[in-house]
This record gives sequence, structure tokens and C-alpha cells, in this order.
Amino acid sequence: MTEFSLHDLPPLPKIVHATRRIGARQFDFSREVAVMAVVNRTPDSFYDRGRTFVLDSAVKGCLDAERSGADWVDIGGAPFAPGPEIPAEEEAKRVVPVVEAVRAASDVVISVDTFRPEVAHRSILAGADVINDTTGLADPELARVVADSDASVVITHSLAAPRTPYASPQYADVSRDVAGFLERRVERALGAGIPAERIIVDPGHDLNKNTLHSLELSRRLGPIVELGYPTLVAVSNKDFIGESIDAERGERIEGSLVAAALCIAQGARIVRMHNVRESVAAVRMTEAILGMRQPAHLRHNMGERND
Repeated sequence: MTEFSLHDLPPLPKIVHATRRIGARQFDFSREVAVMAVVNRTPDSFYDRGRTFVLDSAVKGCLDAERSGADWVDIGGAPFAPGPEIPAEEEAKRVVPVVEAVRAASDVVISVDTFRPEVAHRSILAGADVINDTTGLADPELARVVADSDASVVITHSLAAPRTPYASPQYADVSRDVAGFLERRVERALGAGIPAERIIVDPGHDLNKNTLHSLELSRRLGPIVELGYPTLVAVSNKDFIGESIDAERGERIEGSLVAAALCIAQGARIVRMHNVRESVAAVRMTEAILGMRQPAHLRHNMGERND
């Protein structure tokens, strides 16, 4: 039987420090994809509408996600979407107790979705392994907070301040423009003392982008992957999927899984998803098709069985 391998695929750019330890877990992003589960402790998150706002529900959501196969949980206390500002103290009160409780119960990778240095600092002290900054280190102090810790950072492309609108975004070439922004912010991170092996990049689907921009990023992820850092994509249940297939928020699972799989084929190595069980299955199948992992079983038409 001829075995398929990654060598049969067009070569992807090499990842800087593809094998890296994040928290208590080891990843080889040259051969595996991490599934990041989304758990928002907010009453107005765009997808779950407050389902995990209560502390116990948020903690349970994280641990249930791990049991469903997630490698990573991303805890948020302030949505990016336009709306009233949430004070830093309130944001910290939302996320820090969740981090503490999950860390006490599990070694799952924990990231906190925040752009505030003080929230990041308190989250890291509570046990967070990663800071997921949707502003791409707009505040240089956040870079210094991460540099002074063992945490990794996700540098995400966006243009507007959080909770503020950004009407009619324009790009000359969205994939290359986003890649250029990320390259500059990676330089900021390196200059602040964050080692290359602790940097992850995210093109920021739908963040200050319209549906055509997000679709273009999804089919031309190459310029972002070419930066050489593990690429995270947050495509789950986004509006670009809803507008593409005319689906409301609760009806976007299939579109989300297709978008994630196509991004993985182009080099994405972390996918941020809401529907964990379905997402884990889709990611593992994508890995198998791409030759990144062996099937769980080899029984079909494999000859006579002796059991």
C-alpha cells in the first residue's frame, strides 16, 4: 500500500519554531492543528448571547470543551464588536476567576482574549498561557507584559479600537495588506522582548473587514502563512459565512467547518471554533486527508481480519 505524506503536497513555508511548548502542552505545528474553543463570559457575545456569562457556566464550558477534544480554550470578557466600553476592572472580574478555576482543574492551554495590559497581567498570574490580542499589540505596554512572562501572544489584524465601528474598510490587496500589518506588529513584539517561539499571528477574519475581504483572506491565506509564524484563524460562525450562505448565527456550523478546513490546507495551524465536537472531527479529518496524521483505524478492505 502506498502511503500518503506531507511530501506529496505543495510545500508550505516553514514555521518559526514549529515545535513549541505552550503551557503544559507540546505542539508540532508542522504536523498538527490545534483546536481552540471559544468561551465568552459576556452577556452580549455575538454567537452564544450570554450562555456562559455565569461563572459556573463559563468554567463548565471550558472543561466540557476539553472533554470534547479541544486543545485550547479562549476566554473572553469583552466583545470586539461595537458597543459600550467595558472597564478593565469589570473585564478582569469576568475572566480571571474562570482562568483560576480551569487552571486548577486542567492542563488545557488557556488564552485570554484581551487588549488591556492590566487584564493580561492578572490573567497570566492566574494561570493563562496565552494572551489573544485582537488589536495586534496596539498598546505597546501589553507587549511588555507578555515579554515579562512565559506567556505566548496572538497578534491579530484589526484597525479600529475595540467596541467602535469601522465603516467601509478599504484594502489595496487585503491578504498582503494584512500580512504587512502583522509583520510590523511582530517586529514590535520582538523589539519588546517577546521571543519568536512565543508569537502567533491571526489575520482577523471579519474584524474591520467586509465579507469579500474575509473570503479573500480565506482563499489567499498564503501571505500571512509566509510570515513564518503559526497562523490562527477565527472563522467560526462569522458574518462572512452567514452572508455567503444566507445563514443566521445558529445555522453556520457547516460553513464554518469548510472555511476552517480550507484555511488548514493553506497552512493555518490553530482554529478558533465554537462548536467543539464538530470542529475537532473536521480538523482531524482534514489532517488525515493532508497526510498530517494516520487514520485512527485501518480496517476497510485491509484483508482478512483475525479478531
